[in-house]
Amino acid sequence: MRPGIGADLKLWCGGAVIAAIVAVAIFAPYLAPYDPMQQNLMLRLKPPAWDDGGSTAHLLGTDNYGRDLLSRLIFGSRISILVGLAAMLLSCIIGSFLGMSAGLRSGRVEQVVMRLADAHLALPEVLLAVLVVAAVGGSVLNLVLVLGISGWMVYARISYSQTRSLRERPYVEAARSFGATGLSIIWLHILPQLVPVLTVLSTLQVARVILQETALSFLGLGVPPPAPTWGNILAEGRDRLLIAPWIANLAGLAIILLVWGINMFGNGLRDRLDPRSRPVN
Repeated sequence: MRPGIGADLKLWCGGAVIAAIVAVAIFAPYLAPYDPMQQNLMLRLKPPAWDDGGSTAHLLGTDNYGRDLLSRLIFGSRISILVGLAAMLLSCIIGSFLGMSAGLRSGRVEQVVMRLADAHLALPEVLLAVLVVAAVGGSVLNLVLVLGISGWMVYARISYSQTRSLRERPYVEAARSFGATGLSIIWLHILPQLVPVLTVLSTLQVARVILQETALSFLGLGVPPPAPTWGNILAEGRDRLLIAPWIANLAGLAIILLVWGINMFGNGLRDRLDPRSRPVN
C-alpha cells in the first residue's frame, strides 16, 4: 500500500520549490544580472518592469540606493538557506544526543537534561535570540550559533520520549548484556530507529529557523548591511512602503514561498512515513 496522493503532491510541490530556490542560491553569481552591492543613486527606487516607469534592465526594480532588487534577492537566498540548514543541524545534533542520553540513562542525567530543556522552553526563543545577538553582534556565525542552541529542546524531548520506549526492546537489552556502552547502543540501536522522526522534524524546523533569522534581520540584529538578506531587504522596504511597495512585497513573497515549500515537503514526508496516513483496502 502506498500513501495517498496528498502526500505525493506535497512532496513534489514542496520539493520543486525548495530545489528551485536552492539552485538559485548555488548559482547566484551566474544568475544575478548585477552586483548586489553596486549602488547607482541615479536609478534609486525604480519600479519593476511591469509597473509604470519600470524597465527590463531591472526586472524587479531597484532599492533606495539604486541597487538591483533581483540581484539582492538572489544573493539573499544564500544567507537564509545557509543559516536555516546550519542552525537546524546544530540543534539536531545537540538535542538528539542529549535526549537519547537522558532517555537511555535514568537518574541524574535524565533529570538534569530534561529540567534544563523545560527551563529553556519557558523562555521565548525569539526573545532569547534577540538578547544574545544584541550582546554579541550580528553575523552569519553568530546567527547559526544562537538559533542552533536556542532550538535544541524540541529535538531533545522527541529523542527522549522515543528512546524511553526503545530502551526496553530485546535487542537493546541484549546489547547491554554483551557489555555494549551507552554510546554504542545510541549509535547502533537507538539512532537508526529515530532517523525517520528526526528527518521530518528537522525539515519542518528549517522553516522555523529561516523565519527567526528573517525576524532578527528585520529588527537589524542579523547580518549587517550592505550584505543582502531577505530580512534586511524587508526592513528597508518597510521604511518606503508607500513610495516603493515592491521592495517589501517581493522580499516577503520570497520568504513566504521558501517557507511554504519547506512546510509542504515536511508535511508530505511526515504523511509518507506515518502508517496512519496509508489508505485502508
